Amino acid sequence: MSTTAFTLDEQRAIEEKGFVLRMACLPAAAVGLYFLAWPWPADTWPVNVLWTIVTAYFLFCWTSCFHETAHQTLTRWRWLDIAIGRFLGTVMFVPYTVYREAHVRHHAYVNRPNDWELWPYSNPNCSRTFRRVFVFLDIVLGFLASPFIYSRIFFHPDSPLKGPAIRRTIRFEYLGIILFWGFVYGKLTYTGTWLTYVHVWLVPHIIAGVLQTMRKLTEHLGMPSYDPMLGTRTVIGTNWMTRFGSFMNFDIFVHGPHHRHPRLAQNQLKDKMDEYLSNHPGTNYPVYSSYLQATTAMLPYLFRNPGIGMNAGAAAPGQARVVDVTNFPADVVREVH
Repeated sequence: MSTTAFTLDEQRAIEEKGFVLRMACLPAAAVGLYFLAWPWPADTWPVNVLWTIVTAYFLFCWTSCFHETAHQTLTRWRWLDIAIGRFLGTVMFVPYTVYREAHVRHHAYVNRPNDWELWPYSNPNCSRTFRRVFVFLDIVLGFLASPFIYSRIFFHPDSPLKGPAIRRTIRFEYLGIILFWGFVYGKLTYTGTWLTYVHVWLVPHIIAGVLQTMRKLTEHLGMPSYDPMLGTRTVIGTNWMTRFGSFMNFDIFVHGPHHRHPRLAQNQLKDKMDEYLSNHPGTNYPVYSSYLQATTAMLPYLFRNPGIGMNAGAAAPGQARVVDVTNFPADVVREVH
Protein backbone atom coordinates (compact mmCIF):
# COMPACT_ATOMS: atom_id res chain seq x y z
CA MET A 1 0.00 0.00 0.00
CA SER A 2 1.25 3.46 -0.89
CA THR A 3 1.50 6.25 1.66
CA THR A 4 0.92 9.90 0.86
CA ALA A 5 4.17 11.83 0.41
CA PHE A 6 3.69 15.38 1.69
CA THR A 7 6.02 18.32 1.29
CA LEU A 8 7.20 19.98 4.49
CA ASP A 9 4.72 22.83 4.02
CA GLU A 10 1.84 20.41 3.40
CA GLN A 11 2.74 18.36 6.46
CA ARG A 12 3.02 21.48 8.61
CA ALA A 13 -0.43 22.65 7.48
CA ILE A 14 -1.94 19.27 8.38
CA GLU A 15 -0.30 19.34 11.80
CA GLU A 16 -1.50 22.89 12.50
CA LYS A 17 -5.10 22.59 11.29
CA GLY A 18 -6.48 20.76 14.34
CA PHE A 19 -8.68 17.72 14.02
CA VAL A 20 -10.25 16.87 17.39
CA LEU A 21 -13.51 18.79 16.91
CA ARG A 22 -14.00 17.46 13.38
CA MET A 23 -13.58 13.93 14.70
CA ALA A 24 -16.53 14.41 17.06
CA CYS A 25 -18.55 12.37 14.56
CA LEU A 26 -16.87 9.20 15.82
CA PRO A 27 -18.04 9.38 19.47
CA ALA A 28 -21.29 11.14 18.46
CA ALA A 29 -22.38 8.15 16.37
CA ALA A 30 -21.37 5.82 19.21
CA VAL A 31 -23.56 7.82 21.61
CA GLY A 32 -26.44 7.56 19.16
CA LEU A 33 -26.01 3.80 18.88
CA TYR A 34 -25.97 3.52 22.68
CA PHE A 35 -29.23 5.44 23.09
CA LEU A 36 -30.88 3.39 20.37
CA ALA A 37 -29.92 0.23 22.22
CA TRP A 38 -30.89 1.67 25.62
CA PRO A 39 -33.48 4.35 24.85
CA TRP A 40 -33.18 7.70 26.60
CA PRO A 41 -34.97 9.68 27.91
CA ALA A 42 -37.92 7.39 27.08
CA ASP A 43 -38.63 4.34 24.95
CA THR A 44 -41.12 6.05 22.63
CA TRP A 45 -41.24 6.22 18.85
CA PRO A 46 -40.43 9.97 18.64
CA VAL A 47 -37.32 9.42 20.77
CA ASN A 48 -36.27 6.44 18.67
CA VAL A 49 -36.82 8.37 15.43
CA LEU A 50 -34.74 11.26 16.77
CA TRP A 51 -31.83 9.03 17.79
CA THR A 52 -32.05 7.16 14.46
CA ILE A 53 -31.71 10.42 12.52
CA VAL A 54 -28.85 11.67 14.71
CA THR A 55 -27.01 8.34 14.50
CA ALA A 56 -27.51 8.06 10.74
CA TYR A 57 -26.11 11.55 10.17
CA PHE A 58 -22.99 10.92 12.19
CA LEU A 59 -22.50 7.52 10.55
CA PHE A 60 -22.63 9.43 7.26
CA CYS A 61 -19.90 11.69 8.66
CA TRP A 62 -17.89 8.50 9.28
CA THR A 63 -17.68 8.08 5.50
CA SER A 64 -16.05 11.52 5.24
CA CYS A 65 -13.71 10.60 8.07
CA PHE A 66 -12.87 7.43 6.12
CA HIS A 67 -12.15 9.63 3.13
CA GLU A 68 -9.67 11.71 5.14
CA THR A 69 -7.86 8.58 6.33
CA ALA A 70 -7.41 7.54 2.70
CA HIS A 71 -5.71 10.87 2.00
CA GLN A 72 -3.87 10.49 5.32
CA THR A 73 -4.81 14.06 6.19
CA LEU A 74 -7.08 13.24 9.15
CA THR A 75 -4.50 13.53 11.92
CA ARG A 76 -0.82 14.40 12.11
CA TRP A 77 0.04 10.70 12.53
CA ARG A 78 -0.07 8.45 9.46
CA TRP A 79 -0.26 5.26 11.55
CA LEU A 80 -3.37 6.58 13.32
CA ASP A 81 -5.01 7.53 10.02
CA ILE A 82 -4.45 4.02 8.71
CA ALA A 83 -5.69 2.42 11.95
CA ILE A 84 -8.88 4.51 11.97
CA GLY A 85 -9.30 3.86 8.25
CA ARG A 86 -9.08 0.11 8.72
CA PHE A 87 -11.62 0.23 11.55
CA LEU A 88 -14.06 2.30 9.50
CA GLY A 89 -13.49 0.19 6.40
CA THR A 90 -14.26 -2.95 8.37
CA VAL A 91 -17.63 -1.70 9.61
CA MET A 92 -18.45 -0.39 6.10
CA PHE A 93 -17.43 -3.60 4.25
CA VAL A 94 -14.76 -1.69 2.27
CA PRO A 95 -11.08 -2.60 2.84
CA TYR A 96 -9.00 0.47 3.55
CA THR A 97 -6.46 -0.29 0.83
CA VAL A 98 -9.18 -0.91 -1.76
CA TYR A 99 -10.74 2.44 -0.95
CA ARG A 100 -7.44 4.30 -0.99
CA GLU A 101 -6.30 2.83 -4.32
CA ALA A 102 -9.65 3.56 -5.97
CA HIS A 103 -9.69 7.05 -4.52
CA VAL A 104 -6.16 7.89 -5.68
CA ARG A 105 -7.26 7.09 -9.24
CA HIS A 106 -10.55 8.94 -8.77
CA HIS A 107 -8.58 12.13 -8.15
CA ALA A 108 -6.18 11.50 -10.99
CA TYR A 109 -8.79 10.58 -13.61
CA VAL A 110 -11.98 12.24 -12.37
CA ASN A 111 -14.98 11.74 -14.67
CA ARG A 112 -12.91 9.66 -17.11
CA PRO A 113 -13.77 6.08 -18.11
CA ASN A 114 -10.97 4.78 -15.85
CA ASP A 115 -12.40 6.55 -12.78
CA TRP A 116 -13.14 3.38 -10.80
CA GLU A 117 -14.97 5.23 -8.05
CA LEU A 118 -17.57 6.77 -10.39
CA TRP A 119 -18.49 3.54 -12.19
CA PRO A 120 -20.93 3.06 -13.91
CA TYR A 121 -21.72 6.74 -14.43
CA SER A 122 -18.34 7.53 -16.03
CA ASN A 123 -18.07 4.32 -18.06
CA PRO A 124 -19.25 4.79 -21.69
CA ASN A 125 -19.77 1.03 -21.99
CA CYS A 126 -22.63 1.21 -19.46
CA SER A 127 -25.91 2.03 -21.20
CA ARG A 128 -28.23 4.80 -20.08
CA THR A 129 -30.86 2.22 -19.15
CA PHE A 130 -28.40 0.35 -16.93
CA ARG A 131 -27.29 3.58 -15.29
CA ARG A 132 -30.90 4.65 -14.69
CA VAL A 133 -31.59 1.39 -12.88
CA PHE A 134 -28.30 1.30 -11.03
CA VAL A 135 -28.49 4.85 -9.71
CA PHE A 136 -31.63 4.09 -7.72
CA LEU A 137 -30.11 0.91 -6.35
CA ASP A 138 -27.04 2.99 -5.51
CA ILE A 139 -29.20 5.42 -3.53
CA VAL A 140 -31.56 3.02 -1.77
CA LEU A 141 -28.96 0.31 -1.15
CA GLY A 142 -25.88 2.50 -0.97
CA PHE A 143 -24.54 0.58 2.02
CA LEU A 144 -24.21 -2.44 -0.29
CA ALA A 145 -23.61 -0.69 -3.63
CA SER A 146 -20.55 1.19 -2.40
CA PRO A 147 -18.67 -1.93 -1.25
CA PHE A 148 -19.47 -3.50 -4.63
CA ILE A 149 -18.27 -0.46 -6.61
CA TYR A 150 -15.00 -0.26 -4.71
CA SER A 151 -14.40 -4.02 -4.86
CA ARG A 152 -14.20 -3.85 -8.65
CA ILE A 153 -10.71 -2.35 -8.54
CA PHE A 154 -9.51 -5.56 -6.87
CA PHE A 155 -11.67 -8.26 -8.49
CA HIS A 156 -12.02 -6.89 -12.04
CA PRO A 157 -9.85 -8.64 -14.69
CA ASP A 158 -8.47 -5.23 -15.73
CA SER A 159 -7.55 -4.25 -12.19
CA PRO A 160 -4.51 -1.94 -12.04
CA LEU A 161 -3.55 -3.56 -8.72
CA LYS A 162 -1.07 -6.16 -9.96
CA GLY A 163 1.59 -6.23 -7.26
CA PRO A 164 1.54 -9.33 -5.02
CA ALA A 165 2.19 -7.27 -1.87
CA ILE A 166 -0.77 -4.96 -2.28
CA ARG A 167 -3.08 -7.81 -3.28
CA ARG A 168 -1.97 -9.76 -0.22
CA THR A 169 -2.74 -6.75 2.00
CA ILE A 170 -6.22 -6.45 0.50
CA ARG A 171 -6.90 -10.16 0.95
CA PHE A 172 -6.02 -9.84 4.64
CA GLU A 173 -8.31 -6.81 4.96
CA TYR A 174 -11.18 -8.70 3.35
CA LEU A 175 -10.47 -11.61 5.68
CA GLY A 176 -10.63 -9.24 8.66
CA ILE A 177 -14.02 -7.97 7.49
CA ILE A 178 -15.35 -11.51 7.10
CA LEU A 179 -14.08 -12.58 10.52
CA PHE A 180 -15.42 -9.46 12.27
CA TRP A 181 -18.90 -9.62 10.77
CA GLY A 182 -18.96 -13.40 10.97
CA PHE A 183 -18.43 -13.09 14.73
CA VAL A 184 -21.08 -10.35 15.02
CA TYR A 185 -23.68 -12.28 13.03
CA GLY A 186 -22.87 -15.48 14.90
CA LYS A 187 -23.34 -13.65 18.21
CA LEU A 188 -26.64 -12.17 17.02
CA THR A 189 -27.89 -15.60 16.01
CA TYR A 190 -26.79 -17.21 19.27
CA THR A 191 -28.42 -14.52 21.42
CA GLY A 192 -31.49 -14.05 19.21
CA THR A 193 -30.95 -10.29 18.95
CA TRP A 194 -31.27 -9.73 15.21
CA LEU A 195 -34.19 -7.29 15.65
CA THR A 196 -32.04 -5.19 17.97
CA TYR A 197 -29.29 -5.18 15.33
CA VAL A 198 -31.75 -4.01 12.66
CA HIS A 199 -33.07 -1.24 14.92
CA VAL A 200 -29.75 -0.06 16.37
CA TRP A 201 -27.31 -0.50 13.47
CA LEU A 202 -28.86 -1.51 10.15
CA VAL A 203 -31.53 1.19 9.80
CA PRO A 204 -29.16 4.10 10.61
CA HIS A 205 -26.51 2.46 8.41
CA ILE A 206 -28.93 2.28 5.46
CA ILE A 207 -29.89 5.95 5.90
CA ALA A 208 -26.22 6.94 6.12
CA GLY A 209 -25.64 5.05 2.84
CA VAL A 210 -28.41 7.07 1.18
CA LEU A 211 -26.83 10.32 2.36
CA GLN A 212 -23.38 9.25 1.19
CA THR A 213 -24.59 8.28 -2.28
CA MET A 214 -26.52 11.55 -2.63
CA ARG A 215 -23.37 13.45 -1.64
CA LYS A 216 -21.38 11.62 -4.31
CA LEU A 217 -24.01 12.25 -6.97
CA THR A 218 -24.42 15.90 -6.00
CA GLU A 219 -20.71 16.49 -6.44
CA HIS A 220 -20.34 14.68 -9.77
CA LEU A 221 -23.51 13.61 -11.62
CA GLY A 222 -24.10 15.42 -14.91
CA MET A 223 -20.62 16.99 -14.96
CA PRO A 224 -18.91 16.50 -18.36
CA SER A 225 -15.57 18.25 -17.74
CA TYR A 226 -12.38 16.35 -16.93
CA ASP A 227 -10.97 19.46 -15.23
CA PRO A 228 -11.41 18.86 -11.49
CA MET A 229 -12.37 22.51 -10.88
CA LEU A 230 -15.05 22.46 -13.58
CA GLY A 231 -16.08 18.80 -13.38
CA THR A 232 -17.17 18.85 -9.73
CA ARG A 233 -19.72 20.93 -7.83
CA THR A 234 -18.26 22.99 -5.00
CA VAL A 235 -20.31 24.15 -2.03
CA ILE A 236 -19.18 27.05 0.15
CA GLY A 237 -21.95 27.51 2.67
CA THR A 238 -23.47 30.87 3.50
CA ASN A 239 -25.95 29.50 6.05
CA TRP A 240 -25.20 27.86 9.39
CA MET A 241 -26.57 24.43 8.41
CA THR A 242 -24.37 24.09 5.34
CA ARG A 243 -21.33 25.41 7.21
CA PHE A 244 -21.94 22.97 10.06
CA GLY A 245 -22.36 20.07 7.62
CA SER A 246 -19.21 21.06 5.77
CA PHE A 247 -17.22 21.31 9.01
CA MET A 248 -18.40 17.91 10.27
CA ASN A 249 -17.52 16.39 6.89
CA PHE A 250 -13.99 17.81 6.82
CA ASP A 251 -14.91 20.47 4.23
CA ILE A 252 -15.23 17.83 1.53
CA PHE A 253 -18.08 20.02 0.23
CA VAL A 254 -15.39 22.40 -1.12
CA HIS A 255 -14.92 19.76 -3.73
CA GLY A 256 -13.25 21.39 -6.72
CA PRO A 257 -10.11 22.58 -4.90
CA HIS A 258 -9.97 19.30 -3.00
CA HIS A 259 -10.06 17.37 -6.26
CA ARG A 260 -7.31 19.34 -7.92
CA HIS A 261 -5.16 19.57 -4.78
CA PRO A 262 -5.75 16.31 -2.87
CA ARG A 263 -2.90 16.89 -0.41
CA LEU A 264 -4.24 20.23 0.77
CA ALA A 265 -5.36 20.51 4.42
CA GLN A 266 -9.13 20.87 4.87
CA ASN A 267 -8.96 24.35 6.37
CA GLN A 268 -7.12 25.65 3.26
CA LEU A 269 -9.73 24.56 0.70
CA LYS A 270 -11.98 27.62 0.89
CA ASP A 271 -8.99 29.97 0.55
CA LYS A 272 -7.84 27.98 -2.48
CA MET A 273 -11.29 28.36 -4.07
CA ASP A 274 -11.22 32.11 -3.38
CA GLU A 275 -7.80 32.20 -5.05
CA TYR A 276 -9.15 30.54 -8.21
CA LEU A 277 -12.15 32.89 -8.31
CA SER A 278 -9.86 35.91 -7.92
CA ASN A 279 -7.31 34.78 -10.50
CA HIS A 280 -9.86 33.61 -13.10
CA PRO A 281 -12.80 36.03 -12.90
CA GLY A 282 -14.08 35.00 -16.33
CA THR A 283 -14.32 31.30 -15.49
CA ASN A 284 -17.75 30.01 -14.50
CA TYR A 285 -16.82 27.63 -11.70
CA PRO A 286 -19.76 25.50 -10.45
CA VAL A 287 -19.83 26.99 -6.93
CA TYR A 288 -22.99 26.94 -4.80
CA SER A 289 -23.86 28.64 -1.52
CA SER A 290 -25.78 25.68 -0.11
CA TYR A 291 -25.88 21.95 -0.58
CA LEU A 292 -29.56 22.23 -1.46
CA GLN A 293 -28.67 24.43 -4.44
CA ALA A 294 -26.03 21.96 -5.62
CA THR A 295 -28.41 19.01 -5.20
CA THR A 296 -31.12 20.86 -7.13
CA ALA A 297 -28.66 21.40 -9.97
CA MET A 298 -27.89 17.66 -9.98
CA LEU A 299 -31.45 16.29 -9.85
CA PRO A 300 -32.38 16.65 -13.57
CA TYR A 301 -29.45 14.37 -14.47
CA LEU A 302 -30.53 11.83 -11.86
CA PHE A 303 -33.79 11.25 -13.73
CA ARG A 304 -32.83 12.11 -17.31
CA ASN A 305 -29.31 10.78 -17.77
CA PRO A 306 -27.27 9.67 -14.75
CA GLY A 307 -23.93 10.12 -16.43
CA ILE A 308 -20.55 11.76 -15.96
CA GLY A 309 -17.83 12.66 -18.45
CA MET A 310 -18.50 10.94 -21.78
CA ASN A 311 -21.90 9.82 -20.51
CA ALA A 312 -22.72 13.49 -19.88
CA GLY A 313 -21.81 14.55 -23.42
CA ALA A 314 -18.03 15.06 -23.23
CA ALA A 315 -15.68 13.92 -25.98
CA ALA A 316 -13.34 11.06 -25.21
CA PRO A 317 -10.50 12.33 -23.00
CA GLY A 318 -6.97 12.52 -24.29
CA GLN A 319 -4.27 10.27 -22.95
CA ALA A 320 -3.09 11.38 -19.54
CA ARG A 321 0.64 12.00 -19.14
CA VAL A 322 0.72 9.50 -16.27
CA VAL A 323 -1.11 6.31 -17.21
CA ASP A 324 -1.50 4.81 -13.74
CA VAL A 325 -1.15 7.13 -10.77
CA THR A 326 -0.39 5.31 -7.54
CA ASN A 327 -0.33 8.23 -5.11
CA PHE A 328 -1.99 11.61 -4.55
CA PRO A 329 -0.29 14.42 -6.48
CA ALA A 330 -0.08 18.00 -5.20
CA ASP A 331 -1.77 19.33 -8.35
CA VAL A 332 -3.66 16.84 -10.50
CA VAL A 333 -3.79 19.01 -13.63
CA ARG A 334 -0.10 19.86 -13.69
CA GLU A 335 1.24 16.46 -12.67
CA VAL A 336 -1.18 13.99 -14.30
CA HIS A 337 -3.30 15.46 -17.12
